[in-house]
Amino acid sequence: MFWGVIRRKVVPVVGRSASKVRPSISGPGRYNTTQNEALIYGISSQHVQSFNYGKFLGSRVYSKPGRDINVVLQPEYFIRPSHRSYSSGNAEGDLVEAVVPFMGESITDGTIAKFLKNPGDKVAVDEPIAQIETDKVTIDVVSPEAGTIQKFVAKEGDNVEAGTKVAVISKSGEGAPQAAPSEKSSPPPPAAEESADKKIPKAESSPVKKDRSPSAPQPAVQAPSPPRSASSEPQLPPKDRERRVPMTRLRKRVATRLKDSQNTFALLTTFNEVDMTNLMKLRSDYKDAFVQKHGVKLGFMSGFVKAAVSALQSQPVVNAVIDGDDIIYRDYIDISIAVGTAKGLVVPVLRNAEKMNFAEIEKEISTLGKKANEGTISIDDMAGGTFTISNGGVYGSLLSTPIINPPQSAILGMHSIVTRPMVVGGDIVPRPMMYIALTYDHRLIDGREAVFFLRRIKDVVEDPRRLLLDV
Repeated sequence: MFWGVIRRKVVPVVGRSASKVRPSISGPGRYNTTQNEALIYGISSQHVQSFNYGKFLGSRVYSKPGRDINVVLQPEYFIRPSHRSYSSGNAEGDLVEAVVPFMGESITDGTIAKFLKNPGDKVAVDEPIAQIETDKVTIDVVSPEAGTIQKFVAKEGDNVEAGTKVAVISKSGEGAPQAAPSEKSSPPPPAAEESADKKIPKAESSPVKKDRSPSAPQPAVQAPSPPRSASSEPQLPPKDRERRVPMTRLRKRVATRLKDSQNTFALLTTFNEVDMTNLMKLRSDYKDAFVQKHGVKLGFMSGFVKAAVSALQSQPVVNAVIDGDDIIYRDYIDISIAVGTAKGLVVPVLRNAEKMNFAEIEKEISTLGKKANEGTISIDDMAGGTFTISNGGVYGSLLSTPIINPPQSAILGMHSIVTRPMVVGGDIVPRPMMYIALTYDHRLIDGREAVFFLRRIKDVVEDPRRLLLDV
């Protein structure tokens, strides 16, 4: 252990004569020594123990007979390493802290969902050790250094903010043996076992007393009452067949936003149906060539996104939003795609969809969908959005009334494709049909604009050649 640095003045030694040392003085952390001054390592001037000495380049070693100390004479400048701690435990700088990272502009705190590691586990640099669940996304807490997790200073379910310490990591790996004592210290429960053993006889003694009391009246009183009361009272399921699970922050956020949407907007939904024959034929004819050239499958979502872009351009008020007493019209189109995941609903955004072609739309949807399902989607991927498309048809939904995603003003709902008999040219023929729904804020959008918008969706999907001719 390094206790300090003492500067003493040493009288030059002549032969074997003893040297005189003046009392120790305090000085700065940097010393300019000469051959008559020395740096002495020890506990104090009164208690000196045996120490090893370090020999520096250009230094001379002076050892005074009769003392177990070494004096190092160094003609150069010495800097006392005050920033290091030579304690019996881990040296200062060996322990690092894993803290909650910055979570986004609109997110102030999160909840520790679960720990991915345990105390004593080895971790690499930037390896996730815990997951923080926020209102929108799940964020990883990573290890700043490679080493061993010494301990966690927070627990699952805690609310934490950016910069909050979550774990202590030992770079030298000394955290692992420290986790063992806690496990070894667990045996002490014998005391608890003894106390339990002491309590057992008391528990046993009570039934003995009951046995001594007359047993005949007890069954007579207890037997008739339960069945009679059970017949008159409703049977409720036992509590042990129920499970209470805390609501996740993402689910709380979705619930709050959807309820706010219903409380704030004047929601109204209009419906239409689309004949999917031509879009399905287009997909069937070019799906192989599309995959070969662009490396992604051709789906129906790109067709509906392009149809929505055309409809938003023809009815700009659907792409607008109310802000106080003003209406904000957007000259860009950022379409949000609702994606259902195991953790809840997320809505990534296609930026500048009006400038994207079919291949770019399919690639971006594929990338965002994969991020959403893997839980790696970021705040930036979901920020903004001027219009939302929700495809409940992938789950088999035949018809629904979607709820607006605030602060947008409308949302398009897609549904499952069902073959139904339709009248075409005077004949009844089977057609693959889809119901589509537009929920909109009636404070801003009138029924006329909503119907025209949905009609444009229908025209473009039923005849994709309109996109090529812009008609």
